[in-house]
Amino acid sequence: MLEVTGLRKLYEGSGRQVEALRDLTFRLDAGELVCVVGPSGCGKTTLLKCVAGLLRPTSGSVTLDGAHVTGPRPGLAVVFQEYGRSLFPWMRVAENVELPLRQRKSMPKAARRARVAESLEAVGLAGVHRAYPWELSGGMQQRVAIARALAYEPEVLLMDEPFAAVDAQTRADLEDLVRGLWRERDMTVLFITHDIDEAVYLGERVLVLSASPTVVLEDVPVELPVQRDQLTTRADARFTALRSRVLELIRAGGGASGSASGAAGSDAAGGGTVTDGESGEELDGRGPQDQVANSPSKPSNPKSPR
Repeated sequence: MLEVTGLRKLYEGSGRQVEALRDLTFRLDAGELVCVVGPSGCGKTTLLKCVAGLLRPTSGSVTLDGAHVTGPRPGLAVVFQEYGRSLFPWMRVAENVELPLRQRKSMPKAARRARVAESLEAVGLAGVHRAYPWELSGGMQQRVAIARALAYEPEVLLMDEPFAAVDAQTRADLEDLVRGLWRERDMTVLFITHDIDEAVYLGERVLVLSASPTVVLEDVPVELPVQRDQLTTRADARFTALRSRVLELIRAGGGASGSASGAAGSDAAGGGTVTDGESGEELDGRGPQDQVANSPSKPSNPKSPR
């Protein structure tokens, strides 16, 4: 079980303090898939980094199976938005996936390679193990990042807007991949997103965050069939009602007022505005406009620095 209690995070700079997270309390039971959605700058990435042990909260706690998370630890794996920065361009795909397993000194080389092959097959990339990341499309690179997390066999998989930089069709395919892997492997997944439709489609629950300083506005149960598909599920009246409910909560909590600006450091690393997936409207006070994803550039020198 993953439990977050009274989590608060202050950033200091230029003679002032900015309260990014005010008081976050929630829990994920083993095997749950929970999505987190909220307005731009509300601290979604800050929250994920605190949960992962990559950032120390000002107060409050994160526990995994009763043990405090005070730094990166076994049992937690993270898939970031910017796959181009998390994969080493001079390593082949299989080497990238194997990298965290090399820390397990007791794991034989043959076992590591078998785990890598199984993980790549699970994400549909069995035939690209000898390719370099820069030879693959963005969607395939993100599959490699997911495979690396799977190879680690985490208790909890943390995903920080992992599909924000891919096209719509690839995004839909990856959403289905994540739900399929979650069902097959009985993993606990905490999925950060700025897209309301994605949150409702993927999650069994949706945690709706307020504008910064952030609190949980509501924990919304997603009462949809476990078996979902992009056409039938999104046309379901229950799906429409749920997305409308989440949209109303975000607007009521400051998501359409622009009040989230100034949360220094909160979502800068992997941010993005919250969108009404049907209309494309951004919920940060600027009104409807096209979504522009900040895709990481291809490495200028993909060769090894060694």
